[in-house]
Amino acid sequence: MKLDHTHDVATRSWLESANQGGTPFPLQNLPFAVFRRAGSEEAFRGGVALGDQVIDLAAMVRTGALTGLAEQAARACAQPTLNDFFAMGPGAWRALRHALFDGFDARNKVGSDLLKTALVPQAEAEYGVPAQIGDYTDFYTSIDHARNIVKLLRPDGSLSPNFQWMPVAYHGRASSIGLSGQRVRRPVGQRVPAGQSQPELGASARLDYELELGIFIGVGNEQGTRIPVGKAEEHVFGLCILNDWSARDIQSWESTPLGPFQAKNFATTISPWIVTMDALAPFRAGWSRPPADPQPLPYLVSPSTFEQGAIDIQLEVAVETAAHRRGGIPPTRLSRTSFRHQYWTVGQMVAHHTVGGCNLRSGDLLGSGTISGPTPAEAGALIELTRAGQSPVQLDSGETRSFLEDGDVVVMTGWCERPGYARIGFGENRGEVIPAEWA
Repeated sequence: MKLDHTHDVATRSWLESANQGGTPFPLQNLPFAVFRRAGSEEAFRGGVALGDQVIDLAAMVRTGALTGLAEQAARACAQPTLNDFFAMGPGAWRALRHALFDGFDARNKVGSDLLKTALVPQAEAEYGVPAQIGDYTDFYTSIDHARNIVKLLRPDGSLSPNFQWMPVAYHGRASSIGLSGQRVRRPVGQRVPAGQSQPELGASARLDYELELGIFIGVGNEQGTRIPVGKAEEHVFGLCILNDWSARDIQSWESTPLGPFQAKNFATTISPWIVTMDALAPFRAGWSRPPADPQPLPYLVSPSTFEQGAIDIQLEVAVETAAHRRGGIPPTRLSRTSFRHQYWTVGQMVAHHTVGGCNLRSGDLLGSGTISGPTPAEAGALIELTRAGQSPVQLDSGETRSFLEDGDVVVMTGWCERPGYARIGFGENRGEVIPAEWA
């Protein structure tokens, strides 16, 4: 990931809302989504966030302001999903990013009147899942999260032997992936109540969230081939915020021997905006492995892994209860952490996923696994924060929570900041728990 003129913090836009300090969407960001005007019969199509507006890419094509590869890329975006655009690869992604940056640069006063016709206020927009997601794989890559969990579940607190040797994952359910604002029905499944030895069917009493990032595959690979770790990010379009809802009581009963099933398949929520890997270039950091830990096998490392494999993405989780809403109280922040703490990188996840010949396809989604940091305040799930319910968290509404209750709204946010560069954001990921259909 190289820096270029689109990362220049001094560049301002002729769209004033993109220059305001609090916006997550300055000119240096330009994340992608699919949208339409709320309540309309319009087709969903690709859009890019800038300030408080959406750049309508179908309208951009109609203005005639785009040419060459940038125009071809925008035409691919003028569809209900971004899969065809993803498949065009980094050259097309970058060409469109550069054309939009230059077109909305404050120095482009000639084109501003024309390009204003391609803007739709975000307040008037509704969003769709940005890609046709053929497959969804969820990883388990935070060693801090893993250690916190095993301390709760195993007397010796030991990690599974494979965790430090490869990015562990399971295949999730693509059909239940929804967008921020999703209403998540409390799942029903088999669980073993405390003090009992036999299971019963009932609504989950230990519903949890998991703070993750979603990784959208741009260019896939042919079946039987593998993606080298040093080129893996050329196959990644960008990242969003992902909530991997988890029913802990169902999960603890069903996971042996094959892993999560009904504890995870009822819902996964993603944020609408995908921040491109190019936009994240200023926030890369070196990646390392403690010398005393097993060192990755050669297929999982390259020079770029060590130089800039980590990404410093700040992430927060908050909860809003019915009492918060009645009292006009802002959501209570539960934790804050950074993606830079992950034990395995995005490139390593992609490389390992394909090492056996698995073919990834444009629009496939990978979950990073729960993102937790090294301190208790950086835990990415309630099961960690509350020590499996033994130490409930105190909320600003005067309530406590061990696990999520009906009516709770989980709010996840993410952003990147570094001196000398524009602060960029991911927007929000919100999901509301609603009662089980049967209990």
